[in-house]
Amino acid sequence: MTQVKKKLAISELALRDGHQSLLATRMRLEDMLPICEKIDAIGYWSVEAWGGATFDTCLRYLKEGPWIRLRELKKALPNTNVQMLLRGQNLLGYRHYADDVVRKFVDMASANGVDVFRTFDAMNDLRNVRTAITQVKANGKHAEGTICYTTSPVHTLKYFVDLAKGFEDMGCDTLAIKDMAGLLTPTATKELITELKSALSIPLHLHCHSTSGVAEMVQWEAVHAGCDIIDTAISPLSGGTSHPATESMVAAFAGTEYDTGLNLEALQDVAAYFREIRKKYARFESDVTGVDTRVFINQIPGGMISNLANQLKDQGAMDKMDAVLEEIPRVRKDFGYPPLVTPTSQIVGTQAVLNVISDKKYKVITEETKSYLKGMYGKALGEINAEVQLDALGDESPISVRPADLIPDELDALTREVGDRAKSVEDVLSYAMFPTIALEFFAERESGVFKPEALDSIVSTAPSAAAPDLAPTEFNITIHGEQYHIKIEGTGHVEDDLKPYYVKVDNVLEEVYLETLTEVVPTIDGRNIDSGRVSKGSKRPKARSDSDVTTPMPGRIVAVNVEVGATVKAGDTVVTVEAMKMENPVHAPVSGTVKAIYVAVGDSVNPDECLIEIA
Repeated sequence: MTQVKKKLAISELALRDGHQSLLATRMRLEDMLPICEKIDAIGYWSVEAWGGATFDTCLRYLKEGPWIRLRELKKALPNTNVQMLLRGQNLLGYRHYADDVVRKFVDMASANGVDVFRTFDAMNDLRNVRTAITQVKANGKHAEGTICYTTSPVHTLKYFVDLAKGFEDMGCDTLAIKDMAGLLTPTATKELITELKSALSIPLHLHCHSTSGVAEMVQWEAVHAGCDIIDTAISPLSGGTSHPATESMVAAFAGTEYDTGLNLEALQDVAAYFREIRKKYARFESDVTGVDTRVFINQIPGGMISNLANQLKDQGAMDKMDAVLEEIPRVRKDFGYPPLVTPTSQIVGTQAVLNVISDKKYKVITEETKSYLKGMYGKALGEINAEVQLDALGDESPISVRPADLIPDELDALTREVGDRAKSVEDVLSYAMFPTIALEFFAERESGVFKPEALDSIVSTAPSAAAPDLAPTEFNITIHGEQYHIKIEGTGHVEDDLKPYYVKVDNVLEEVYLETLTEVVPTIDGRNIDSGRVSKGSKRPKARSDSDVTTPMPGRIVAVNVEVGATVKAGDTVVTVEAMKMENPVHAPVSGTVKAIYVAVGDSVNPDECLIEIA
């Protein structure tokens, strides 16, 4: 009897998660479009090309209209399903949005070219995906419900099967298992897929990262257990924190009952193109290019490791990285074992950093941590540490309703708020996702001059009126005929007259201490600042008084909420700092009058600096 072949379907991730994982999401549309004709001819089940961090990066760094990117990619991929990653009620921002915004976003994404919506919730709370999935179906598009896979004492096989049934009951067309950190093992995969296959009637789709080194084996076991679709990335954008290579998996299943039917020679043309393109983005290369088995313990997705490292470098605390990685599982337990994926990975990771660098755990608690412990991101599967919750919330009570039930319709208000700076409904939605960044984008668009982030990593040292005293952060030096490549990776706190710098010498990270013997006294608004208060390497004073407003973590100013002369009360929000994709309100430490403001929107800030003086 001739065995019927079961064709394995492939989703290609090169245009989204491949470069998000390895190149900080920096690939530009101009480098995608030339290869799309060949990608479109391959015969992929889908090409993931939008969502995730691409929307943010387009506006913030690349100065590309994210909606234009979507339309252009759909036009260039007419024969292939364009897939996006959607965070349910979070959409592509970092808070929950009202239902009317969620519905309109799905409508416009559908109209602009998305065919497959992979929808997940960081908490695996089905209440947070229902509105989005219902709207996907209303638009006649493919709804892919998504399980965020994780391990903990409360995440059982039965739990995942019940969760999957919930997605199927919503009308999802396929079910994805999203292993964002690379935690699945071959044995666990076989058990999970077997149980899901027997419980569901819809196809299964597996997404797993290569971080832990077993992804190819996981996919092999998954397919043999009944998985219908797997995610891969073309080889130049595979491995490390990315995914198994497309060509490798096509070759592995060739000639078997699961033969993908994809042409390996045609894939080589796509690979050759991206092999050259990747060289343009060397500045953004991930430091994690190989196997990192620590993920089995700390469960932090690969991209988060680099974020944590940068935070610690900025605070002169790189020696505490191991302590942070050990603290993350403890914070996660205190928080009821949430899966670690945006935004919960940022919330847990940032809180772990603060716990380690503070003299007391939970001494500094971010607004996102408070919101999480209040239930504003959804319901935790495990039990939340009652003592930590009480410290964070005080007299406030946690909520038990769906978080979005507390958010009234807001699309009309957002439309009025942004005014004529928005030229379309899509612009209003961009503003809803990232207000500050969107307004900057709109202003540049209006001026006719976009200022995208440079691809090269050499910082210009030419003097300018805005920045007369800048120094290079990457350069070559020649000593006795030998050339060395130097790159400054970060700085730490000043210790007396010594300041630590983290410097790569020919790609080897070294810690060096710089003793300043002379320095130029900087000015703010044309006036000198007492050099004794100047934070070296910065143009704002060091924090010395308990009344000085400081940030608990390095970041970027996205809002200044007060003016000089304003009266504030202790606890009032005076600035908002964005760090690790989270917006953190910074509060006045005392009541008083704002004496001086040393920051503006867009400034990068560090914990040892005075942002605002209160007298």
